[in-house]
Amino acid sequence: MAKTQLGARVDQDVAELAKRRAADLGLSIGDYLARLVQDDASGLRARAVDAAARFLAEHQTVFDEAEQGERTPRGANAA
Repeated sequence: MAKTQLGARVDQDVAELAKRRAADLGLSIGDYLARLVQDDASGLRARAVDAAARFLAEHQTVFDEAEQGERTPRGANAA
């Protein structure tokens, strides 16, 4: 597949984040950005966010209980 060069200006912190994330994934910045665009255009990212939101909604009580347990000092419920 032929490659086309694109130019974009982003804030320095966004550029550094993109470089680090691409390196973490073992990708070039171009391949990383191509993956992001393909995932976004295919709806994959939106479906993943929706799935995560459904998961959190279905299991919110578990997270609430765990968080409450972390706030309760040890021995606070002792007789």
